[in-house]
Amino acid sequence: MNAIDQRIISCLVTNARSSYAEIGKVVGLSAPAVKRRVDRLLDVGVLRGFTAVVDPEALGWGTEAFVEVHCQGNVAPARIRARLEPLTEVVAAYTVSGAADAIVHLRAADIHHLETALERLRGLEIIDRTVSTVVLSTLLERPPNPQA
Repeated sequence: MNAIDQRIISCLVTNARSSYAEIGKVVGLSAPAVKRRVDRLLDVGVLRGFTAVVDPEALGWGTEAFVEVHCQGNVAPARIRARLEPLTEVVAAYTVSGAADAIVHLRAADIHHLETALERLRGLEIIDRTVSTVVLSTLLERPPNPQA
């Protein structure tokens, strides 16, 4: 990946609906050349797709929490993922260093829904204990910046 690819990605992060011609004007390439580069970036997995960014609160999922998950014994990350995937309130999960085995990001409609989701999470047979932090407000949220 070179500087032109990074600039193309930056354009797409800013506005994924930009046409190849619009991106080409910014990076100094023709629309077909931009398309070839975007296709290559998709093929190699640098770009994983295009999506709409939706405000979860507008969809009624405005309550969120980050949960430290402590497992019983030594549980493989793939097994943790397999147990978390069926829980629709889990929007992301990460293995981490430190005392916890994973950090789970939950979204729910309200605090009662969040409590129910936490109970289901704690009920998983691999979970020993959890430590929850409820989000009060989002101070900063930004997409990756390929030019940083």
